[in-house]
Amino acid sequence: MPSSLSTVSIRRPAWLSPRVARTEILGGLVVALALIPEAISFSVIAGVDPRVGLCASFTMAVVISFVGGRPAMISAATGAIALVVAPLAREHGFGYLVATVVLGGLFQIVLGSLGVARLMRFVPRSVMVGFVNALAILIFLAQVPELIDVPWPVYPLFAGGLAVMVFFPRLTKAVPAPLVSIAVLTALTIAAGIAVPTVGDKGALPSALPVPGIPDVPFTFGTLGLIAPYALAFALVGLMESLMTAKLVDDITDSHSNKTREAVGQGVANVVTGIFGGMGGCAMIGQTMINVKVAGSRTRLSTFLAGTFLMVLCLVFGPVVSRIPMAALVAVMVLVAFGTFDWHSIAPKTLKRMPVGEVAVMAVTVGIVVATSNLAIGVVVGSITAMVIFARRVAHLVEVTAVREPGSVRYTVTGALFFASSNDLVYQFDYADDPERVVVDLSAAHIWDASTVAALDAITTKYEARGKTVEIVGLNKHSAAMHETLSGELAGSS
Repeated sequence: MPSSLSTVSIRRPAWLSPRVARTEILGGLVVALALIPEAISFSVIAGVDPRVGLCASFTMAVVISFVGGRPAMISAATGAIALVVAPLAREHGFGYLVATVVLGGLFQIVLGSLGVARLMRFVPRSVMVGFVNALAILIFLAQVPELIDVPWPVYPLFAGGLAVMVFFPRLTKAVPAPLVSIAVLTALTIAAGIAVPTVGDKGALPSALPVPGIPDVPFTFGTLGLIAPYALAFALVGLMESLMTAKLVDDITDSHSNKTREAVGQGVANVVTGIFGGMGGCAMIGQTMINVKVAGSRTRLSTFLAGTFLMVLCLVFGPVVSRIPMAALVAVMVLVAFGTFDWHSIAPKTLKRMPVGEVAVMAVTVGIVVATSNLAIGVVVGSITAMVIFARRVAHLVEVTAVREPGSVRYTVTGALFFASSNDLVYQFDYADDPERVVVDLSAAHIWDASTVAALDAITTKYEARGKTVEIVGLNKHSAAMHETLSGELAGSS
């Protein structure tokens, strides 16, 4: 009898394939190089030492590569998180910032476990398109300061970097073009002694691995009351950006990710990051686009290596990394912004065919995000706008038709009945002139909320006040249950 072990198939990780491994390794290296200046910049925004942002990017990327739900997505220190924690760090000190990161991570674990990720299904496509276009604009705008009031050699270096990334893939795609561009421009500036802004000008790189510790704050209810609002805002902003980015990567890779695991994983990564003295973070859209769209990475290996390479570059190759010209990294990010923007969404042919409401939602999302530099706020406002437009559109689809017979009248109601459509329902009946028997047929309608039940009660009351009887028929199972439960129980329905 053959052994049962012979029937067991062991699934081999995709990254063990030499071709896939090469892609993941090179992708992780490119992302690590792109992370360094941004992590330093976000540290400045948060009001902390640049080493704090770099160490946070290291721990976030490494931890999320194991516990996250979206392979190949990059999480690190971000501008959105920096804006949330900056006031606390400025007014109360670094210890309170670290405590906020840990508490924010715990909030994310709780919210993720409660299923907050399922709310992503309510984000409309028009909001998603606006989100993508807005992040492309923000990525581009973040590079503009690096091209203003700089030595003139920056501009030909920037143009050369773009040219390398556009034309090099026509020769071979074995090596990511951004990596080639960064290497060529760095070698050129060093060999020719060209004086331009470099990564080292942004701030000092870490000289040692981060070590765990306990936040230096008093463990009192006063401290909890102080940091809790910041921690909750931290958790919500981080989850919103991470889940939206995960959904975007799902679309790009035609694959599905575990959003609940991603939400919980973000919390775990932030707790670990806080314990190691980091400023916290979430998914990084720009670096994720580099990893997924430019480098073609698809597995957790690239995320893990992005964090690992980041620390290796800082600790071992710090002097070389410090001399990378900012023009090279700016060129990479500008090309990422250009490739991220959904140009089809603003084409005249597309705009002409799209409903005005859909275009308005996309425009509102982009406008709010660009104005606030906060993707989470833009997504929330865009989603609310979409819901209002949808409610308004559906409300007008309700129709009431009357068929009169000797001694009775039958009103047939068609459409979705909810607060926006049922408010006008009460005015569609002729209470004074209708005969004594009134039938309201809802077989072509659906009751969605208590407002509709209250409206039906009001209609019945108005007829009964005139000595007429009302019969409501055709209720489907859900509508009948809601009507039976709430009818006559709602204050102000009569």
